[in-house]
Amino acid sequence: MHIQTKLIHGGISEDPTTGAVSVPIYQTSTYRQDGVGKPKQYEYSRSGNPTRFALEELFAELEDGVRGFAFSSGLAGIHAVFSLFKTGDHILLGDDVYGGTFRLFDKVLSKNGLEYTIIDTSDLEQIKHSIRPNTKALYLETPSNPLLKITDLKESVKLAQQHDLLTIVDNTFATPYFQKPLTIGADIVLHSGTKYLGGHSDLVAGLVTTRHEKLAESIGFYQNAIGAVLGPQDSWLLQRGIKTLSVRMEEHQKNALSVAKFLSEHPDVDTVYYPGLASHPNHPIAAQQMSGFSGMVSFTLHTEADAIPFVEALQLFTLAESLGGVESLVEVPSVMTHASVPKEKREEAGIKEGLIRLSVGIEYGQDLIEDLSQAFETVKHK
Repeated sequence: MHIQTKLIHGGISEDPTTGAVSVPIYQTSTYRQDGVGKPKQYEYSRSGNPTRFALEELFAELEDGVRGFAFSSGLAGIHAVFSLFKTGDHILLGDDVYGGTFRLFDKVLSKNGLEYTIIDTSDLEQIKHSIRPNTKALYLETPSNPLLKITDLKESVKLAQQHDLLTIVDNTFATPYFQKPLTIGADIVLHSGTKYLGGHSDLVAGLVTTRHEKLAESIGFYQNAIGAVLGPQDSWLLQRGIKTLSVRMEEHQKNALSVAKFLSEHPDVDTVYYPGLASHPNHPIAAQQMSGFSGMVSFTLHTEADAIPFVEALQLFTLAESLGGVESLVEVPSVMTHASVPKEKREEAGIKEGLIRLSVGIEYGQDLIEDLSQAFETVKHK
């Protein structure tokens, strides 16, 4: 079944009790048991809820996983995944991952004895030379946030398997519509469901799946034990959002490519980061492992000091954190999404103070370009 059809009919797409074509919101905390010591599928909603289960089944099917897990946020999902590891284990972490992911490692997981090294995962030699005897996992964002770096999944997985490492991929930017890390050999895939999967800036969620039954059992244990599960209301909203993923992603990509081309030709722009451009250093790898390039574009201006006046002059692009909604958003990572990363580490990774990140929405594309044009003119005449 093609993914465009799976988005509509995958998982549990209707209520088995009533035949409703939309899985109902089971707003309950507990369930009647048939007798003492006779457990049913559902006992308590932290452990399982029919609305959440329908979402989890759909997500696992979309990513070709064996079982899905829905969490109250993307970071809650990451926390559960890294609960698989123990004190003294070492993780290789991309150098421009989402700031909240870095904060989780730097301020929380490291206190529990988890070690990590920050590297440019788009450089296979850096991965190879950073593996230690206690290295247990390779954590990848591809495309990365916010520099849109592309890591070669096939070669990274091959290297990880040679050293008995788990490959964990944050697939938020690409979505399963444009990229399937598990089919390439990755072990675990996770998402901020808040972003493209939800698609409407009206929920916060995290999703995790794996291709291994044993890992699924462990992740399920930590999901229940830690307890940061997604509620039925947001599970229902997220499943509804996923149904339109294909049509939204096509529009996101179309508009992002137009915006990236416009910016790359503008005299006030220094560098544009978009894997769909032939000028992107990892474009050939992106074209090989992705079926599309999604809707995120980052860029820098020739005059770094113009970055904040520029984003504040935009009218259709809303100044806000997050991404992946139908509306276009703009932010400055150094003072917003990646402010928790120390300045020296940001600069080492290439995240400049004046870097601007766009989440290109599904508005009429020419209107977005006209908004960018007027912002350039506004800054020029200040």
